[in-house]
Amino acid sequence: MIFAKRALLPLGWAANVRVVVRQGRIAAIETEVDAAPGDERVDTLLPALGNLHSHAFQRAMAGMTEYRAAGRESFWTWRDLMYRFLDRLTPEQVEAIAAQVQVEMLEAGYASVGEFHYVHHQPGGVRYDDAAELSARIMAAAAETGIGLTHLPVLYSYGGAGTAPLAGGQLRFGNDVDGFSRLLDGARQAARDLPADTVVGIAPHSLRATCPEDLARALPLAKGAPIHIHIAEQPKEVADISAWLGARPVEWLLANAPVDGAWCAIHATHMTAAETAALARSGAVAGLCPITEANLGDGPFNGPGWIAARGAFGVGSDSNVRISLTEELRTLEYSQRLRDLARNVLVPGEGSVGAFLYEGSAVGSAQALGRDGGRIATGRLADLVAMDSTHPSLCALSEPNLLDGLCFAAPDGVVTDVWAAGRHQVRAGRHIARDRVAERYRRAVAELVASG
Repeated sequence: MIFAKRALLPLGWAANVRVVVRQGRIAAIETEVDAAPGDERVDTLLPALGNLHSHAFQRAMAGMTEYRAAGRESFWTWRDLMYRFLDRLTPEQVEAIAAQVQVEMLEAGYASVGEFHYVHHQPGGVRYDDAAELSARIMAAAAETGIGLTHLPVLYSYGGAGTAPLAGGQLRFGNDVDGFSRLLDGARQAARDLPADTVVGIAPHSLRATCPEDLARALPLAKGAPIHIHIAEQPKEVADISAWLGARPVEWLLANAPVDGAWCAIHATHMTAAETAALARSGAVAGLCPITEANLGDGPFNGPGWIAARGAFGVGSDSNVRISLTEELRTLEYSQRLRDLARNVLVPGEGSVGAFLYEGSAVGSAQALGRDGGRIATGRLADLVAMDSTHPSLCALSEPNLLDGLCFAAPDGVVTDVWAAGRHQVRAGRHIARDRVAERYRRAVAELVASG
């Protein structure tokens, strides 16, 4: 039982709420009741967001790519550095880094993660005996941290648009469709040892890393699970795909693939107004990563156009240079304000920007991750987060402004408790395995630095 002073239910705020959790799901909700002995007592209970896009291993690079070298720095120069970094990663280090990332996500208030996993092989592309070795490492981390995992093995077959050959660091990613199918089977087998809320989807990395024929063969392998894809992140990508396929990336995808609500379009930054509206109408979720998109200089998403078309959206931490749920949401809104020279942009009509961002991201991330969550409602997964409304950043606010305070004023430290499918992994602001996981992470990154 969880007893909350207040809880955000689908119809709005309710006082003195008891949530009954059984087998990872919300079995009952009682309002205007007293706390009972044995209840877990919290201040303010919210549906927890899912982090819909993560490359866990990149967390260990944080702070290593902010030195300006000669010439113009861009996403593409950052990518070259990332390739050199990952050439040294061992399976044990992958697992240690993933566990640290997941602890930080849970403590920030995320209950689940979509791990867009594309490092499959040894340096140079040599295969492990088990094709799913590194997927199993991500899953071992999730078993330890308790995070809800949607694992998304990546199909990455080519080094660039036009079926350019793989090279350098990309060799650790590479599979043809048959190899990807075997990898996917291995990942699904490994997932059987995880809790029942675990999902295995697929992720064609991008149009530049696959080709039309391979994409058509790969999509049925999803078997109804989520499909995530990087799309239109950079102007160069848009130009390269247009020159190769005769259409812009989003334009081509909508014309040639069965895009629907199972899809998550990651970034979708450089779209025309027509593409924005059409992709929103498809039912796909826009997977937005505002901190990483700012860090890499990707550019801002067309938020007003997406919202006008009633598009679904959620946020992810992508490169994990900074894992902060509150900062992700405020950066999303602030990117729109900087571009448009306006305030309170991401809300349709009048209303609370924070509430629209938070509740929209909760629902959109649940859809993108294939999780039956996103709301505190009977029958849903118990993906829940509690925050302390007495924190100095929130204590002056009434209920209509609490989510504005959370998104725009509060640090992640206002999070007190997190449940992932009923697993109570964060208590009093600390993950229950924080110290053990952090020590193993420190050893792993020390080894990485020494190996360079």
